[in-house]
Amino acid sequence: MDIAVATDFAGSTGDPDLSLRALAEAGFASLHWCHHWCDDFHYGKHELAYIKSLLKQYNLRLLDIHGSQGVEKCWYSPIEYRRREGVDLVANRIRMLRELDGTGTIMMHIPTYRIDLPAEERPAVTQLYDALCRSIDDLMPLLDSTDTLIAVENMWRDSWETIEALLERYPANRIGICYDSGHANANCNKRIESLAKSKSRLEALHLHDNNGEGDQHQPPFYGTVDWQRLAEIIATSSYSREISFEMSMGNTPFVQEGVEIRDQPYENRLAFARDAFERCSRFAGQVAAARQAAV
Repeated sequence: MDIAVATDFAGSTGDPDLSLRALAEAGFASLHWCHHWCDDFHYGKHELAYIKSLLKQYNLRLLDIHGSQGVEKCWYSPIEYRRREGVDLVANRIRMLRELDGTGTIMMHIPTYRIDLPAEERPAVTQLYDALCRSIDDLMPLLDSTDTLIAVENMWRDSWETIEALLERYPANRIGICYDSGHANANCNKRIESLAKSKSRLEALHLHDNNGEGDQHQPPFYGTVDWQRLAEIIATSSYSREISFEMSMGNTPFVQEGVEIRDQPYENRLAFARDAFERCSRFAGQVAAARQAAV
């Protein structure tokens, strides 16, 4: 079974060459592009040409792209000019997915009602949600013309209210779920059953582990995610592509002390990637076994 992995395990800016090389050498075959997921960066033709050359050099395929919610250019900003610039930023990633022959989705952060959100703060989130819907409506012609789906991600301590509203409002071929196991684990696995209820709309995966107290983005089997239950849900869901992981080497033993994540030497990146590949393969095997058992 092919396994996909995020490109930014050693930082989300700078030249991705060393990270892609390590991932390929460790055995990963597919990527979800996660560089510049949290800034206002627009990819241009020369940058796309360089990325395409790296994919070819290392025999890697593109699965998904983690679109940027932006900083000032935010697709759910209540400030109209910033929202419209945010729409352009998402459109940039949609075109990037097609230019690089991606086979998956654009994965996007969305505003959410937290499970511990005070009642007086709910109207502010509702305002952000309304802006988000305007942006999705603006993007719909491009999504239709490129046959692209946006997978909206469950966030930290997310009640899933906005996800469920979006699934009801938009068709299944345009809006689906990106399940982030680390975000869900912040709720002590309570939200894993939210995925179970909506698993027919599962279209992308951000799989990683933590101890339930922080968003540590560790490889599987470091923390407290219920990997067996998750395997069972994925196995009986609408998701049928590569099992995809979004991990960081920051909370693992493979980081050279005193060196910034983005400056970690190649041997450390490779050691992390090899260990992660073994752990990810173990979980992919659980999904395969659960699919077999469900037949």
